[in-house]
Amino acid sequence: MQFWLGASFVETDQFVELARVSERCGFHTLTLSDHIFYADFDSPYPYSETGAPRWDAETHWPDVWVTIGAMAAVTSTLRFAPNVYVAPARDLFTVAKQVSTAAVLSGDRVTFGVGVGWCKEEFVQTGQDFHTRGRRLDEMIPALRELWAGGTVEHHGAHFDYGPLSISPVPARPVPFFVGGDSEAALRRAARIGDGWMGNRVYTEEQLDEILAALRRHLKEYGRPEDALEIIAPLAVMPDAGTYRRFADKGVTGTLAAPWWLATPEEKAEHGDGLALKIATMERFAEEVIAEM
Repeated sequence: MQFWLGASFVETDQFVELARVSERCGFHTLTLSDHIFYADFDSPYPYSETGAPRWDAETHWPDVWVTIGAMAAVTSTLRFAPNVYVAPARDLFTVAKQVSTAAVLSGDRVTFGVGVGWCKEEFVQTGQDFHTRGRRLDEMIPALRELWAGGTVEHHGAHFDYGPLSISPVPARPVPFFVGGDSEAALRRAARIGDGWMGNRVYTEEQLDEILAALRRHLKEYGRPEDALEIIAPLAVMPDAGTYRRFADKGVTGTLAAPWWLATPEEKAEHGDGLALKIATMERFAEEVIAEM
């Protein structure tokens, strides 16, 4: 079982130290989330009952790739992933250059978590078509794989038409694509062209069982083996090594955790609510859970 640190809503100046601590504590991957700006969105946020975002204008959303570059410079084994990067809100070559550069500078420690996004306002401001975002992502993923393979390539598709051309630098190894989201379209996309699937909400065992069944069904439909996908699932369980082993038996390869969300009153009283609390709870999680796996 891999343990991924979910670092959404973290203040920007804390990421570099969190990366050091994550590596020391045995976390596999550090994830951070992606948004371009905050506004009074008309688009409903799909992961709350009210449709309102769970953050405000003061919440930090640092650039994913700049932050990964800084964290990679102070670590040697920790991996990094956006959960998730809204790739179709950007043009293809901006995405290609950012991710390939981060992969090279980190020594191929980048996993590319991607999703179609929900916020129409971000697409409007970046000049990308919100209504074709799913179809464009379907075409973008294989196009990026071709670009990152190195050499001269060309592509003539429904949404992207270019070449012959090449980009540099390119990663030494393929960048894994993990598709985020639990809609039927997202699960199909993961099963069809993904290297992994990652959840972007906390799942009960019953909810996760349904998702795993759907992924197995779609993998069979596309002629891929059941173990073709890594499964990274945030779980609605109290941290416990035995429980995580049981989920591993179901085919879950990793989980997402933010230990400070489960800080005890004593830890909050001793460490406050800033970086010190995050470090203390990560160290406890490493001792009580990661070390026991």
